[in-house]
Amino acid sequence: MKRILADPREDARFHPLFESWARRVRRRLLARRVLTGAAVGLALAVIPALVAWRTGHGTLRPLCAVLGVVGAAAGIVVARRRRWSDVDVALWLDDRLGTQEAIATAVELRNGAEDDDAARAVVVSTAASALAQAPAEDAQRARPVVLRPLHALAPLAVAALVFVARSPLPVAPPVVAAPGESRVQLTQVEGLKKVAELGKAHARDEAQRQRLDDLAKDAEKLRVDLEKGLEKREALDRIAKLRDDIAAEKLTLGDGERRAGLEAAISKLQQQDATKEAAKALGDHDLEKMDREMERIANAREKQDRDAAKHALDDAAAAARSAGAPDVAKALEEQKRAFEQREQRSQALRDLEKAMEDSGTASPDQQSESEALDRKGSDESARKLADAMGKALEKLTPEQRKKLAEKLREQAAKQGKHQGDPRDLKDLADDLGTPEGQQKLEDQLRQLAEQDDESPESQEQKDLDGAEQGADGAEGQINGQGPSNGNSNGNGPGVPAPMPGNGSSNASGDGPGAGGHHHDTGTGPHDGHTGEVDTGTLRSRARGPMSRAPGMPGSTTGWTPGKADGTANLRGTGALGTAGPGEIDGVDHSDVPEEYREQVRQYFQP
Repeated sequence: MKRILADPREDARFHPLFESWARRVRRRLLARRVLTGAAVGLALAVIPALVAWRTGHGTLRPLCAVLGVVGAAAGIVVARRRRWSDVDVALWLDDRLGTQEAIATAVELRNGAEDDDAARAVVVSTAASALAQAPAEDAQRARPVVLRPLHALAPLAVAALVFVARSPLPVAPPVVAAPGESRVQLTQVEGLKKVAELGKAHARDEAQRQRLDDLAKDAEKLRVDLEKGLEKREALDRIAKLRDDIAAEKLTLGDGERRAGLEAAISKLQQQDATKEAAKALGDHDLEKMDREMERIANAREKQDRDAAKHALDDAAAAARSAGAPDVAKALEEQKRAFEQREQRSQALRDLEKAMEDSGTASPDQQSESEALDRKGSDESARKLADAMGKALEKLTPEQRKKLAEKLREQAAKQGKHQGDPRDLKDLADDLGTPEGQQKLEDQLRQLAEQDDESPESQEQKDLDGAEQGADGAEGQINGQGPSNGNSNGNGPGVPAPMPGNGSSNASGDGPGAGGHHHDTGTGPHDGHTGEVDTGTLRSRARGPMSRAPGMPGSTTGWTPGKADGTANLRGTGALGTAGPGEIDGVDHSDVPEEYREQVRQYFQP
């Protein structure tokens, strides 16, 4: 039997043909998967783009298209993992070309060992002929479809991305923070600087020095924190604590166990008519008012009142010290020293002023300031008088100075030792005899004009008052009322100050009837007067008869005898109920003993 040998040419023809068909199939499958991944990625990119648009992150919207590239890359990865083998491609071609698995069999037999097998030769030849002579219609069917309905998502997603990227961002709703949760940042808080200056204020003892230093440190720390930014609620809480500490510091004189000493000093001051107002001011812890009262008495002409005030201060200081209030005693002793300095200055000025008046060398300004000192009795008036006399002395001629020296010697002979600061009248007369003495006297008057005799306790309270006003101003600044140092000029925030204008649309402001502050010249005469109207007296004849019918039902207010330990049994809703919380708060922050505070609470709050 004759063997049929395989034609090597058929093998050489089949292999290139199959490889060419396999590459075309695999490329189209790769393209399809890449398009599928890109379409899915672009469709998914619309979601984060919408989120970015809704949340106001406009710059992130175009970047969402990167998901399309990511999807295409994922398609390449999937295509490589699911790449068709040669057998898979051959089966696909057999199905599309209708070769009854001839191509698949040829692929399986192409590496066979029996090269001279007749069957293999027939199969390879048939497969090669099918690939080479495939009709155009079958060849088209053998190409895998690249585009699928899912790929339509790609252009739709691109259009959606472009629309979202070009759409204006929605207006973000205003974020309203809860009260107190907003943050404030202030670079200049002048009010807190006043509180920080308490570290330099006068202190009556080491304990107060420590408290004032702590207040200054807290204020400075709060100022630094406000420059960095601080929650509004915390800033207001710290401001309120500073204000409370300042208010408490103003009441520390004679507080607690030293209260008895303060009461004893007040009692001694009340025994003298001249110091009753000062005693009331001390009881109210208003040391500025007390200093003003002592200032008025020290600058008065009445020697009897001055002596009585000094004795009262001595007795009050002794009573306070014996009752266990050394701080009150020290404050009264400092008040007496300031009193004596004021007294010596005012008497020296009056003695010199009288001599100048008797010698005819007093100036009109000097006489006016002397009358102001008698009328007001203030340190400011004494300083102005010293300044006026110093200027008058500069203008005196040698004859006038000689005449003034004679008058001073006459007063020295009549009065003896002078109470001025620090010379007697004879020394003043001798000073006028030489140019150096005259210059020295003028310098002394200039020093008296600049002298400040305010008591340390009064100055301390003034510093505390300024710090308290500064804390109020800082609180207003935190609340958005603008920078303030705590001082008010009566114009609240947002009230426009009157400005020059005409009050109309015409900016000239000229002519009759123009608004603003301009004068209305008018067109008629401005002379004449309004005549008296001759008419009778108008008398009211209203009558109000009282109804004797029973009252309307409901609760009524009347008077009834009180009883011991009685409490209210009905909560007030009228004026009493309105005033109750304020009265209770005022009592809680006062020096009223605790047992009396409870009675007040029971009265206002049943």
